[in-house]
Amino acid sequence: MSPPNSMSPATNGSTNGVAINGAKKLLDFDPSAAPPFKIADIRAAIPPHCWVKNPWRSLSYVLRDLLVILSFAVAATKLDSWTVWPLYWIAQGTMFWAVFVLGHDCGHGSFSDSWLLNNVMGHILHSSILVPYHGWRISHKTHHQNHGNVEKDESWVPLPEKVYKSLDTGTKFMRFTIPLPMFAYPIYLWRRSPGKKGSHFNPYSDLFAPNERTSVMISTLCWTAMALLLCYSSFIYGFLPVFKIYGVPYLIFVAWLDMVTYLHHHGYEQKLPWYRGKEWSYLRGGLTTVDRDYGVINNIHHDIGTHVIHHLFPQMPHYHLVEATQAAKHVLGKYYREPKKSGPFPFHLFGYLVRSLGEDHYVSDTGDVVFYQSDPHIPKFPTSATTKSKSS
Repeated sequence: MSPPNSMSPATNGSTNGVAINGAKKLLDFDPSAAPPFKIADIRAAIPPHCWVKNPWRSLSYVLRDLLVILSFAVAATKLDSWTVWPLYWIAQGTMFWAVFVLGHDCGHGSFSDSWLLNNVMGHILHSSILVPYHGWRISHKTHHQNHGNVEKDESWVPLPEKVYKSLDTGTKFMRFTIPLPMFAYPIYLWRRSPGKKGSHFNPYSDLFAPNERTSVMISTLCWTAMALLLCYSSFIYGFLPVFKIYGVPYLIFVAWLDMVTYLHHHGYEQKLPWYRGKEWSYLRGGLTTVDRDYGVINNIHHDIGTHVIHHLFPQMPHYHLVEATQAAKHVLGKYYREPKKSGPFPFHLFGYLVRSLGEDHYVSDTGDVVFYQSDPHIPKFPTSATTKSKSS
């Protein structure tokens, strides 16, 4: 039974594995039901060594990624072939994404126990890929503290129906039409999501408390220094070489970031709940997170797909997440959703992504437990079928 003041997935217009007008059988598990365990029970099931942070091990991943990135850049420059460049862009963009994940660990404090080391490495790693470290770190902390909360979450948060319907056609098209949402991250850094105000670069933004302004300013200066370095390099070596070496991989990195972060909270086979008010709790919000299998990419991007335990315990080092997840499964029970096994490359995830963006558009303005609803009239790229129907 769904909690009070809720809209169950059986009545929200979903066609995603739940009952609609009695046409389908209700699932025997309600993901919005309050869990019978506490977060302390999950913590107790995880081996003690999983909480230990090894700064040398963390630095070894930085060194590994740096060597791979330099090797790719040197090889692509030496070969300078249009057969090689597309392969380089995909591979290097994936490595930029791996660097982001290490900087992300610095932001959570899971890189090491040293505040200084975390912040120095976080600035180096994130500034190198044009991410304002503290600005992002603070908003990402807000995301973790409010995951699954319609009113307070920060990352890919659902739009209330009223906000959704106030959007112009162009904004809806940009937000829900593949591949456009996969390049939204730079826009989000500058102006956040629809319905929210502020910028990750402005220390006086609503995102930040007064005591965080100096940190945000430092990160914005580091970001600016990197941007100026790229401009200077373009002036010295030419725009095209810099775009080929750095610009296209940056766009691939952005696509990775947007796809992975979106699929951590969307696109599961069964509609998952979002909460408001008294029905939300840190545990219930975290349990709506979804693990994903990325095949060989799992190791490359530092097991960020093992996301449920990470969301509940963000201070845990990434190299212990898989073991911790295995240890906690017996406590989580049906609240843990086993990810579909990937082949060498996670092509299967594109289906989840496309389906979710086509179905998950807004949530009700009322109710403390809500599920995504669909807008059948959402603007899309014209297809050959629609083009023929218009011309006939």
